[in-house]
Amino acid sequence: MPVGDTPQVDPSHLDALWFQVAGLRCNLACNHCFVSCHPKNDSFGFLSLEEVELRLREAATLGVKEFYFTGGEPFLHPQIVPMLIAALAYGPVTVLTNGTVLKPDWLRQLREAEEQGIYSLEFRVSIDGFSPETNDPIRGEGTFERAMRGVGLLVEHDFLPIITAVRTWPDDEETEVVARFAQVLRDIGYARPRIKLLPTLRLGAEESRSCGYGEHDRITAEMWEGFDATKLVCEQSRVVSDRGVHVCPILVESPDSLLGQTLAESLRPFSVSHGACFTCYQFGSICANPSTAAGSGKSP
Repeated sequence: MPVGDTPQVDPSHLDALWFQVAGLRCNLACNHCFVSCHPKNDSFGFLSLEEVELRLREAATLGVKEFYFTGGEPFLHPQIVPMLIAALAYGPVTVLTNGTVLKPDWLRQLREAEEQGIYSLEFRVSIDGFSPETNDPIRGEGTFERAMRGVGLLVEHDFLPIITAVRTWPDDEETEVVARFAQVLRDIGYARPRIKLLPTLRLGAEESRSCGYGEHDRITAEMWEGFDATKLVCEQSRVVSDRGVHVCPILVESPDSLLGQTLAESLRPFSVSHGACFTCYQFGSICANPSTAAGSGKSP
């Protein structure tokens, strides 16, 4: 590759498929959201149950091993429970949620579906502080208590949610922050909390909150030399929206992220020319769950 050329990722296969199931509609308006999720954002539509089932069958022919459901807030979709149940027939499933709108009846149905099948269902719950004082300025007033109630419901139904938090604190405070998170979760009955920390992605709402990517925050040909591209989500994943198939969930709003109308069409090279690509280069597959990617059965 000549010096100065933009590197490209050429996917070798398709391991994971994401569903932008609720578009960008969310009941919250977090000020660090890397996409423009908002209660009034209808720029993407909801996926239908029929569309999800069609993509699941298509994915099966390509050897997809796991599925992710995201938004927006997936549990704003009136058919999210049957969608998750349908996906559990094909592989492990992870749903990314803010945890504030969960209902016991939904979790009862999902618990029964997981127990009747061979694949695991994971919940990733976004909470960005260990108290109302640290979380609510980012995610909105009252969201900490509502999210913690959601975590409590998940634990009551024998799920072990992964609590995800974006790093918005100084590096030297991280040990204390993680310890406080763990203690708060134990206090509500989550005996062995799972915590996943994410880097800040400087696009979407976060671009306005702090700053966007600079012109030098890009992957160069020199950086790409010898780099293992399998560490990037775009090497083995795609995301489905109501517009078609995109390269990854982080760049779904970018016009060049749309790669085709079928999964097969989308398996073509993509230039990693975005600032967000630089963050993924630094931190690896930040969107994925390595524990579920490693196997096709239920997590221990």
